[in-house]
Amino acid sequence: MFPAPAMNRASRLPLPVLAVCLLAGCAVGPDYRAPEPPKTSGFMADGQAPERTAAVDMPGGEAQRFAVGADIPGQWWTLFRSPDLNALMERALANNPTLEAAQAALRQANEALAAQRGGLYPSISGAFNAQRQKVPGAAFGEPQIPSILYTLNSATVNVSYTIDAFGGVRRQIEAQQSLADYQRHALEASYLALTANIATAAIAEASLRAQIAATDEIAHAQQAQLDIIQRRFGAGGTSRADVLQQEAAVQATRATLPTLRAQLVQQRNLLATYVGALPADYHGAEITLDSLSLPEDLPVSLPSALVEQRPDVQQYAALLHQATAQIGVATANLLPQLTLTGSYGGEAQRFADVFSPSSVVWGLVGAVTQPLFNGGQLTHQRRAAVAAAQVAAANYKATVITAFENVSNTLYALGADADALVAAAAAARAASGSLELVQAQYRSGGASYLQVLLAEQNQQTAAIALVKARAQRYADTAALFQALGGGWWNRRDVAAGTRGAGPTQ
Repeated sequence: MFPAPAMNRASRLPLPVLAVCLLAGCAVGPDYRAPEPPKTSGFMADGQAPERTAAVDMPGGEAQRFAVGADIPGQWWTLFRSPDLNALMERALANNPTLEAAQAALRQANEALAAQRGGLYPSISGAFNAQRQKVPGAAFGEPQIPSILYTLNSATVNVSYTIDAFGGVRRQIEAQQSLADYQRHALEASYLALTANIATAAIAEASLRAQIAATDEIAHAQQAQLDIIQRRFGAGGTSRADVLQQEAAVQATRATLPTLRAQLVQQRNLLATYVGALPADYHGAEITLDSLSLPEDLPVSLPSALVEQRPDVQQYAALLHQATAQIGVATANLLPQLTLTGSYGGEAQRFADVFSPSSVVWGLVGAVTQPLFNGGQLTHQRRAAVAAAQVAAANYKATVITAFENVSNTLYALGADADALVAAAAAARAASGSLELVQAQYRSGGASYLQVLLAEQNQQTAAIALVKARAQRYADTAALFQALGGGWWNRRDVAAGTRGAGPTQ
């Protein structure tokens, strides 16, 4: 992944070779080469993702089809076909402070890059000095001479240029360019994380609303059953214990509501944070599971394209590039530094004569500096740069592995989610049917109250599990888009000059 450079011997190169380097303007140190993508056939153990998931006849139970090699839309969240979710995303992309910080960091990196490029050009400065001085004759060893009063005006232009003979400056520019690339991909990573987090939080909010609604419905049904039991108790058809047990069941169901409502408020506050609003000032649409549509066609990128699509992988690739360039900087520091300095101007007692031909002064200096002994500082700095590049290469490799893990886990989860929803829907239907049957039997005296209570608990558990299973499919669908990179290369809402080159399709 990272080519280990040969140990530097440039300080011992013969003069003809050094002269060739000067004329050619060579850049010492290893040239960066982007690591090859992993050679793997797919994201799953068998190398192939399933063509489609299971389906069940209910909202959110549609089969999802996997389109291998399909491109990802830049605004992937629009596939949920929810105007409220789209509006939420627009607010967040316009007002989120984390995005503002990432955009400012990119501008900072670009300005630092522009400043670094200035090292390729001569440094030119101008100076003007006006001096009036009185000097006693004793200063010249002639005390009998009266004091000398004189005025001297000088104006000069100074030019200094360090010849980038071994590419040290160019490697510094290359390193700074890599840091700008890092910030560009960091901005894309911030966009991706924000949109994925908003989608997940909105789905969690919708799930909590559905759980609260289901719990309210169950509590009302249990209260209706309690009313029946109380009438039967008044008529002597049941025991006081049955009444108390049903009352306990009703209160136990209602006791879950405060926690669910608190979690709902927390999700609303989280969404407020994402859109850059204070909790008390946030007013957003109440998204429900019924307002979301499950995307049925899911893109699955080719493994060879994933490393180019993931912003975090590209961030670590930029850090690897930067570390590689720093080896060249450290190598150039071991070699001679050539500097040309010149000045041109004039000196005269009268300001009007400063620019006359007779007052011209000029100077030209060429200097070559070669480090001879510094306690091994420069050598060890170069070795440290090599080690830093090896660290960056290992971090890059770990990030790539994590990216493939994310995609694999999400693909498995989507298949499992569909199977879980099928099972949850069947369990909910069975629990509801069982409760209706047992309640009818209890009213006719053919079932005990304990059977009713058990059926109620089963029905409550199955109803909540069905809501959670349905929401999980939406959440893992959003997670797949995030794991694949989010399609940032197809987005059009990024300011000009801040978008990096997209992946090669």
